[in-house]
Amino acid sequence: MTLHRPQGTLSTSSDVISLTPEDAGWAYTGLRVLRIEAGGSRIVETGEFEAFVLPLAGSLTVEVDSERYELQGRDSVFTRVTDFAYVPRDASVALSSADGCEVALPMARCTRRLAPKYGPADAVPVEVRGSGNATRQVTNFGVPGVWDHADKLNACELITPDGNWSSYPPHKHDSSEPCEVNNEEIYYFRIADRDGVTPSRTGFGFHRTYTDDGTIDEDVTVRDGDVFLIPRGYHGPCVAAPGYPMYYLNVLAGPGAERSMAFCDDPAHTWVRDSWATQELDPRCPVTTAEGRVK
Repeated sequence: MTLHRPQGTLSTSSDVISLTPEDAGWAYTGLRVLRIEAGGSRIVETGEFEAFVLPLAGSLTVEVDSERYELQGRDSVFTRVTDFAYVPRDASVALSSADGCEVALPMARCTRRLAPKYGPADAVPVEVRGSGNATRQVTNFGVPGVWDHADKLNACELITPDGNWSSYPPHKHDSSEPCEVNNEEIYYFRIADRDGVTPSRTGFGFHRTYTDDGTIDEDVTVRDGDVFLIPRGYHGPCVAAPGYPMYYLNVLAGPGAERSMAFCDDPAHTWVRDSWATQELDPRCPVTTAEGRVK
């Protein structure tokens, strides 16, 4: 299995990214990223997948099951927390945009069919996690306890200020001990240019994933638009290079009867969490809210 999928390796004639569970070599989690031109539209057939409709840039209209949602988006993932929508399996979803947009569809194979639902940006909790140079923003739009209207799908967004670390300490959620939850996970990266808001391939960051037995041992450079797959093992840190803030969308799903994003730290590094109590939060976080950029 190839875990690092650079920008362009998952593109098709119609999708910026088209990643099915079969493409990833697992059972549940997938991702599509679509670009809709100004005045254009797309029809998405969800099949056996539930999904979130998450604007990355621009705004759009979602029509599904006689419901219509106007999603107020953003200039980029570094400028605002966005509206979103949940769409069920076995649905025909019409997406349209007056001014053009780029939109992510994090998805999960599921069995239950729920009703569509709108998620307003001003109801999305923004969490500042970590401390010191591990301070980062977590935008908890699709996590259990915040968004319970899903069968299998979990998703959240993170923004790591340039020079900071996130997904740290390294942690896992797989079938090995002592984990209680087994989730497949997708990381979808966007990297800002020197202005801090415009995604660009100029900047870069780093990501690490590994297992105790060494069957996975990956240290990779990630750039804007890259995808990294986590089938098992510890993952972290993600490091934003100085000068280039990092965003990533996490998509998780697994075989458990109940949705959960529980994890277990690598015991060699879990002590780092205790050290945060003596460090100051990075004042650059939070970076964004529903009203826009904070600073």
